[in-house]
Amino acid sequence: MRLRSAGGGLSAHKTMIRLKYGNTNTYFVNGLLIDTDYAGTLGAFYKALKASGLGAGEIRWILATHYHPDHMGLIGELTARGAGLLLIDTQRDFVHFSDRIFEREKRTFVPVNEGAAKIISCAESRDFLAGIGIQGEIVSTPSHSEDSVSLILDDGDCFVGDLEPLEYLEAYEENAALAVDWENLLSHGAKRIHSAHRPDAVTSTCIQSEKERTIWNTFA
Repeated sequence: MRLRSAGGGLSAHKTMIRLKYGNTNTYFVNGLLIDTDYAGTLGAFYKALKASGLGAGEIRWILATHYHPDHMGLIGELTARGAGLLLIDTQRDFVHFSDRIFEREKRTFVPVNEGAAKIISCAESRDFLAGIGIQGEIVSTPSHSEDSVSLILDDGDCFVGDLEPLEYLEAYEENAALAVDWENLLSHGAKRIHSAHRPDAVTSTCIQSEKERTIWNTFA
């Protein structure tokens, strides 16, 4: 699904496409693939890619928001076919977290070769992304898992993987880690939230009970 293609904010021309070929929303943004689905979905991935009008060669880099099996299952296969892996340094120890799951399920799976990855810190992400035509940065959002990261573009699009929705703070007031993650994202200008398993959402901020809260309105 082509979400938006527009000039300004990202590069001279922005192409953002949601690719859904299993249980996980994955996203293509100007050559960067954000997440993949489970191992064994390569055929479905290529069908979704073709339906979107993209060619396999247009995927230059892959970023996993974290290394749970439904987010990184195709990384080994796609990097073997020429895509580069962008690995945040806080993710390095978790790259093979899902290997035993795939082996136990006897799925077709190519392990990630982290030795061939481009490893950077979140602090270095803005410069790297600018070099591939994307204006934004990657931030750590570890409330879901220690290796979780989110990508925030300067125009407000934000890709959060499995980060729990902001409204969960109302139900679980003691979830300090989630509160910190959302405070971080909002301070970086997150406006349109793209999740791996939920509808996209937009944020608007208001003041209630002398503190900021964010109200979500789904648009997809």
